[in-house]
Amino acid sequence: MTTTPRSETGEPAKAGQERAAPGDYLNRELSWLEFNARVLHEALDPRTPLLERVKFLGIFSANLDEFFMKRVGGLKRQTLQSVTRRTPDGMTPQQQLAAIRQKILPLLQRQADAYHREIRPALAERGVHLLTWEDLTKEELVWVDEFFRANVFPVLTPLSVDPGHPFPFISNLTVSLGVTLRPSDQEEELFARIKVPPVLPQWVRVEGGAPQQHRLVSMLDIIRHNLDDLFPNMTVTSTMPFRVTRNADVEREEEDADDLLEMVAEEIRQRRFEKAIRLEHAPDADPWLLQLLMEELELTADDVYEMPTELDFTSLRPVWDLNLPELRYEPWTPVVPPRLAGEEPDVFSVIRSSDLLVHHPYEDFTASVERFVRAAAEDPEVLAIKVTVYRTGDQSPFMKSLIRAAEAGKQVVCLVELKARFDEERNIFWAHALEKAGVHVVYGIVGLKTHTKGALVVRREGGKVRCYAHLGTGNYHGGTARLYDDVGLFTCRSEITDDVVELFHYLTGRSLKRTYRKLLIAPVNMKERFMEMIDREIAHARAGRDARIIAKMNSLEEYDICQALYRASAAGVSIDLIVRGFCCLRPAAPGLSDNIRVISVIGRFLEHSRIFYFRNAAEDARDGEYYIGSADWMYRNLANRVEMITPVEHRPARLRLWEVLQTLLADQRQAWDMQSDGSYVQRRPAEPDQPPGASPAPETTGSHQVLMNLARSRKE
Repeated sequence: MTTTPRSETGEPAKAGQERAAPGDYLNRELSWLEFNARVLHEALDPRTPLLERVKFLGIFSANLDEFFMKRVGGLKRQTLQSVTRRTPDGMTPQQQLAAIRQKILPLLQRQADAYHREIRPALAERGVHLLTWEDLTKEELVWVDEFFRANVFPVLTPLSVDPGHPFPFISNLTVSLGVTLRPSDQEEELFARIKVPPVLPQWVRVEGGAPQQHRLVSMLDIIRHNLDDLFPNMTVTSTMPFRVTRNADVEREEEDADDLLEMVAEEIRQRRFEKAIRLEHAPDADPWLLQLLMEELELTADDVYEMPTELDFTSLRPVWDLNLPELRYEPWTPVVPPRLAGEEPDVFSVIRSSDLLVHHPYEDFTASVERFVRAAAEDPEVLAIKVTVYRTGDQSPFMKSLIRAAEAGKQVVCLVELKARFDEERNIFWAHALEKAGVHVVYGIVGLKTHTKGALVVRREGGKVRCYAHLGTGNYHGGTARLYDDVGLFTCRSEITDDVVELFHYLTGRSLKRTYRKLLIAPVNMKERFMEMIDREIAHARAGRDARIIAKMNSLEEYDICQALYRASAAGVSIDLIVRGFCCLRPAAPGLSDNIRVISVIGRFLEHSRIFYFRNAAEDARDGEYYIGSADWMYRNLANRVEMITPVEHRPARLRLWEVLQTLLADQRQAWDMQSDGSYVQRRPAEPDQPPGASPAPETTGSHQVLMNLARSRKE
């Protein structure tokens, strides 16, 4: 494996970047903020159920937290290193930081206005009251005081700053209360900090009211109005709630690490002490307090954000978790895939009969993927199980099945990606548990993240060995499988499974094999194969044949791919891109991308599947070539990660994928059309022209509802 060349930024040098015209591309960071604005819109949209609107407020904030830790942290590191290299759209790190701030400030105001003017009053109308201290009755004040003394006071740790007490460490993303104190015998003011412990509920339901009423007060308010108990005989002159974000963009030198597991564990320990990059505070801050924090945290005014209302909207979880089903989306229970339903059919015989495509969360992950691994663990004819794990759950039945299989004497190999950002600790836990049970645990290839999603089962049948595989777009995580839109293919066709066997040899034994019969493997042949398929569509268009590309992914940024799509557009290829997150390609630009359309679909489920379609001059458009897998069209996926894309050749499965793509493209409720300047316009359903009482047209109900209805109809 060769080492990827590095640019002067410390980032990998990107092929095609030097020859790119800045006007051809959009800035990655600003495009991501456009994506998060679409997430925020779900909270602003009155068509979204009320508690789901509260949840989207929190999702927007959580997304922004991760953006600061990863992306802003990286840009800050570049500025400290005096990096001036420009992105393909022509911006330096310093210019990007300034543009990011200008983009974020109005989004924060929009979030605050929606909460204060719309969502909070609407909650009150439905019996959910988010109270200020002044809203509490005398009886409630007595109850809150008793609650504080019994449940909060013993947990708190007030930390003051004086010659004997240094400035305290402020942990990442925790809400704190800054306090200015004056001792009774002194004129000089002191600083103290109280951390609002995340182990306590951030909103507390005040007991004693009507059962149908939910009256909640914030933990921050409870602490703030009981400071006399924490600082007796001291005068509190001011308070300021605040929150600190720390950099998580940590550089690692894997090539020099003797033990990758220990290196990642050490990185987790160090991350909490990384440099502060953002300070959020409540309105009307005490200037002395604010200046003190900025100096101690080494932050400038551009790193400080005044939050117009709530300091941390993720703290509203107790609100969106309220048991009020009438204020939520219609409950959805994934259906069992029809071919796996009935009298517990043998999963291996089902796959032998033909390939099986599953679509989550519309079809049940437990009844399909987890069942496949569970059956392999319990089947005495199974000789070996090999899987890749990028993210998984704390109580994963999937991982427990692997442990049982190893304890039963089967050959079990699990490639655990220790470097899955913010899931490192969970993955380290499972790596230890698997190794203890006798599983062969591999940590991937130095310098590459293993992002591919695949499972291989080797089974003895009639004196021979047959391989079965599950190849998907999602993580082996039962929790996210109920929220993320993903597809997976079960197959035992040898032309696919032979490649999967070779892939695992590549991952565990450092095989140098570079030829695969069917699979597209990054960083081996995937980009080359995609470029060839785009060029093939160009050739079809120039020859007067029907040429079309549809690609669905999370994000699009790889510049050689973008250039190839621009060439395809110029040749007359019809291109539809379904990109949930950021997109650096500029669509519908005259003379550049006239035939390229980009949409983003945002809703109750997170669009996570990667599906690629090339018509390849098929007479019937539905009979083109289809591929699914783990990779986006991003540089990191195609060059810096181990990824797998598999063709889907079974016609019923291909027709299912066509149905999914067409449903998304026709969406008039959840879809947003990207403009050539990088902005987005949400589609709005036309006024229905149908008889009273008739069901709404599928394209106006939103893709997710349409796909739920289709899953129900298949079950029936």
